[in-house]
Amino acid sequence: MINLTPKVCIVGCGNVGMRYAYSMIISGVTREMVLVDYNREKAEGEAMDLSHGAPFVSPIKIYAGDYPDTANSDLVVISAGRGQKPGETRIDLIKANAEIFKTIIPEIVEYSPNAIILVATNPVDILSYITYKISGKPAKEVIGSGTVLDTARLRYLIGKELNVDSRNIHASIFGEHGDSEFPVWSKAVVGDVFFKEYFKYCNKDNNETKLKKIFEDVRDSAYKIIEKKGETSYGIGLSLTKISKAILKNQNSVLPVSSLLENYYGISDLYLSVPAIVSRQGIRQVMKVEFDKLELEALKNSALKIKEVIKASGF
Repeated sequence: MINLTPKVCIVGCGNVGMRYAYSMIISGVTREMVLVDYNREKAEGEAMDLSHGAPFVSPIKIYAGDYPDTANSDLVVISAGRGQKPGETRIDLIKANAEIFKTIIPEIVEYSPNAIILVATNPVDILSYITYKISGKPAKEVIGSGTVLDTARLRYLIGKELNVDSRNIHASIFGEHGDSEFPVWSKAVVGDVFFKEYFKYCNKDNNETKLKKIFEDVRDSAYKIIEKKGETSYGIGLSLTKISKAILKNQNSVLPVSSLLENYYGISDLYLSVPAIVSRQGIRQVMKVEFDKLELEALKNSALKIKEVIKASGF
């Protein structure tokens, strides 16, 4: 059953958390939003600033609070943690952010035991797994933002290359949200036409060099943006809103979120991005994709890299 007045809690009022909050307010998805941050004054200032847009958006109550104020949240989005520095990989963040999560998760579960937890902090696959382990919640109720943003970047670049509305591009990035992610070219579709066939119709060269360049631009986007402006936040803010809509509105959307895999081509007990049906109950179903040989190898490689880091972190 859909809650017509859902409550959303955001833990972490940095750039990502606030871009998400702004996007959610404009979208009109929630009626109550509580902001939690170790810097209480910053959270209060953000809440005041956002609240002053009330005449321009759907009715919403926005306020700063501590964990008791988050009680009975329907959705808790975690964007707290140390940010990614120029030249630093997402995996480098694991130790510091894992320690932060050990203090956050028990508080969330205590006050909102039935909430869906959506993790945005990097490295998101590992921290989603850690959240699942610490929380003791069913895996379907702990979701990572995964490769939803990477997939959006891929669709944008393909649309730009072909001069086609990116909303009509159906292509995805799976695996780790990070360096071992991979594109699923074998399933990519432009409208109702397979990607590689479409290239032929519009007299464009679809050689491997071109495809490789598109993917590399996707994979390296975060590094380039961080180098130029210090952080990435707008894209992930919109991505989190997309996932939140699927949850709060029970949309049953198919999204490449990070979810727990069990016996998925032999991969078990870790979080990675593959297509999943997202609804009010969280992950309704993880969908199995028929990969080609290279894609399946890439998925298993991504799983191996994540497993190594999980083992090293003690989880």
